[in-house]
Amino acid sequence: MTAVTRRSLLIGGVAGVALATTGTGFPKLEDPFTLGVASGDPRPDSVVLWTRLAPRPLEENGLGGMPDRVVPVHWELAEDERFQRVVRRGVRPARPELGHSVHVEPFGLRPGREYYYRFRVDGHLSPVGRTRTTPEPWVLGQDLTMCFASCAHYGEGYFTAYRRLAEDHPDLVLHLGDYQYEYAAKAADVRTVIGPETRTLADYRLRHAQYKTDADLQLAHSVAPWLVVWDDHEVENNWADDVPEQPDPEFPARRAAAFQAYYENMPLRRGARPDGTDMQLYRRAQWGGLVNFHMLDTRQYRDDQACGDGWKTCADAALPTRSITGAAQEEWLLDGFRRSRSRWDVLGQQVFFAERDRKDGPEKEVSMDGWDGYLASRDRVTRGWVDAGVRNAVVLTGDVHAHYAADVKLDWNDPASSPTVGTELVCTSVTSGGDGNDTVDEVQLRLNPHIKLHSRRRGYVRTKFTARELRADFRTLPSVRTAGARATTLKSFVVEDRNPGLNPV
Repeated sequence: MTAVTRRSLLIGGVAGVALATTGTGFPKLEDPFTLGVASGDPRPDSVVLWTRLAPRPLEENGLGGMPDRVVPVHWELAEDERFQRVVRRGVRPARPELGHSVHVEPFGLRPGREYYYRFRVDGHLSPVGRTRTTPEPWVLGQDLTMCFASCAHYGEGYFTAYRRLAEDHPDLVLHLGDYQYEYAAKAADVRTVIGPETRTLADYRLRHAQYKTDADLQLAHSVAPWLVVWDDHEVENNWADDVPEQPDPEFPARRAAAFQAYYENMPLRRGARPDGTDMQLYRRAQWGGLVNFHMLDTRQYRDDQACGDGWKTCADAALPTRSITGAAQEEWLLDGFRRSRSRWDVLGQQVFFAERDRKDGPEKEVSMDGWDGYLASRDRVTRGWVDAGVRNAVVLTGDVHAHYAADVKLDWNDPASSPTVGTELVCTSVTSGGDGNDTVDEVQLRLNPHIKLHSRRRGYVRTKFTARELRADFRTLPSVRTAGARATTLKSFVVEDRNPGLNPV
């Protein structure tokens, strides 16, 4: 057997190795592991292991070149890179109705431990993935290095940011949405997007498969467990519950197809499997007693964007009945605040949370697609963590294709004198929008003094949580139109325990 070193896993990946046939009586498959492996949703005693079989991943029908039959997939989980200490193994069926994806949930694992996993089909061995379980809920002393990213358009650049993220050896990765984009190819694209604008299950399966063939993305999935949530482009731009961007009588079928493909291609637990146009995606994950992650879904249950969407001065945005989370998810979140005993409570969500005004004068012009378009909803959530006595509240955000760091205020009607009650960290895009630039919107910073950083370069955010502080490093790349750019730290901030607000390093 080929030896697997930590270096080869984290930097180069591991190639499949041929083993004996499984003796099913069917013709042998070509190498089915073209989409790599992934893990996710870690718990103290469990983690999800994922792969999807696709020997010819770019076939137009979205089936990846797989036969219309169930294929048994053997899996192993070990404590070492060479699989000399295997702790769990088994067989899972890869079914055609689930795109031949496999979601394995081994239980009875040891908390706070590193593990390695792999799959085998018809003599083909998958790449090896590294994952880990979370510490037990009362453990505070195990620090957490977590990276988060969002907005990766295949056509608009190379996924180098994912490779640089992997090289940081995170314990956990959060993806905050726009994992893939629904659009067809454009003339200005750097890489060719295959297929039409995604509308059918075949379209979405093909699009996910093309993304998963990217070596940099495969590497990022293989080094650590992921917590994923979607934004809009996993379905279509700026959708809001059952309301599409433009009138479309076929939108329910499109939404159901997008949900199905998302589940098939993500390391999610079986409880997230969609039922038509419904999918349970909001959930919690605890990193011991250190961090409580509240992963939100701000698309599936929201009211339609006010005043026709866009950047507006809009009185309807303040209506008390409007919600970006829906009533059930909001109550779940507020209850989570009340029950939490963690050092840090983190909202993993999609759209800008703090106020972001871009118009000089007495009237504010803000985005109807972010929390500025759902003022009462934001106020209930913010006051909810304050009233619950949350020790340190942090909001993580994607969507806007720019790095931001902001203090969260209790009262946005008078932010200058309102206390700072939390912190928002916003990651730029992996590629969406192309290279970006170094232009800083000075007007926006002047109108929003609670915003401490703005950058349009591409990259990701690296964080380290300890019992005493949260450090955030905003990592940027000079270019994504060519592959292999180096990442540098544009700016770092520290948030101290029990002292909300950003301190530049």
